[in-house]
Amino acid sequence: MHKERPILENIIKENMSVTEVFQNKTLRPVIKMQHHLLIQSFKNYLFKRKIDFSTLTDQKKKSKIKGIFTKDINYKNFTLGLIVGDFTAEEFHFYANNSSEINRRILQIITKRIQDSIKELH
Repeated sequence: MHKERPILENIIKENMSVTEVFQNKTLRPVIKMQHHLLIQSFKNYLFKRKIDFSTLTDQKKKSKIKGIFTKDINYKNFTLGLIVGDFTAEEFHFYANNSSEINRRILQIITKRIQDSIKELH
């Protein structure tokens, strides 16, 4: 099934760096488009590692989410692949030349998105 990238309005501002424009023009729409896949992937991660999220407070859940994206290199790379796989060749070229900064931004946005969606993890 092919999904359409959502159009995000009014997020490109004057005086933005090239990386900020890429973040807002490419990363945010792709991450938004992949929201359900990211949630399913995270639920699967918790299930496979037998992590019982239901007993944790919301604050502990948010902390655990951040910890997973900080410490688990394999899952972090897998998640990056879910996003980078939706880039066009031109977007990938920009990504390849700026990958460490772009990866940091992708993971930051996804971590926040999953933290804001903890109700969907049950």
